[in-house]
Amino acid sequence: MARSRFVYTLKEVAGMISENLELVEELTANSDNITEGELVYVRDGSEDGTKALTENGIDDLQNLLADIRTWDGGIRQFLVDEQCDPEMIERVMADELKRLL
Repeated sequence: MARSRFVYTLKEVAGMISENLELVEELTANSDNITEGELVYVRDGSEDGTKALTENGIDDLQNLLADIRTWDGGIRQFLVDEQCDPEMIERVMADELKRLL
């Protein structure tokens, strides 16, 4: 398979796949969640830079999200297990509810 020449910022990815940005950021915080080489760091002049995904990385992310949604407790339990801020969890879950409507 040819290597993708384009990368997409996490903000762009969240919009493309209609997912909560905070959820996307949490999932990509652990680089083991995305195939090696599909999550890249872009130097943008800031201290930390910006994370970006290749097209294959976006597919990995979508597959992971679909998988997590089948787990007992789904997205909420994943975020609790990751020890996320309770307010962030509620924001993500509010978006999850919108997805179902």
